[in-house]
Amino acid sequence: MALEITDANFEELVLNSDKPVLLDFWAVWCGPCRMVGPLVEELAGEYEGKAVVGKVDVDNNPAVSAKFGIRNIPTILFFKNGEIVDKQVGAVPKTVLAGKLEAIM
Repeated sequence: MALEITDANFEELVLNSDKPVLLDFWAVWCGPCRMVGPLVEELAGEYEGKAVVGKVDVDNNPAVSAKFGIRNIPTILFFKNGEIVDKQVGAVPKTVLAGKLEAIM
C-alpha cells in the first residue's frame, strides 16, 4: 500500500530515503487522480522493499505541494537521493510510471 506522505513526514520519508521515491500528488475531488490512484497502489505492492511509493493529498498538505509548485494534479514526482529526477503530469498508463521508476533504480 502506498504511504501517506504529509507535510510532517515528507522530509523523513522522501528526502531522506535511501531508495527511489514515486510521489503521487492528488486530491479526492480530482477525476484523473482516481484513474491513477489504483495504478500507484499496484506499484507500491510491486516495488515494496525496492522503492518508496507515496501519495500526497494536496488539500491536506499545502506546504509540500507549494514547495514543488504543484499546480496540476495528478502530478507524480520521482526522487532519488532527495532530488527530483523525473516528473509526470496527468493520467498515464501504469507502464509509463513503472518505466520512469525503473529508470532511477
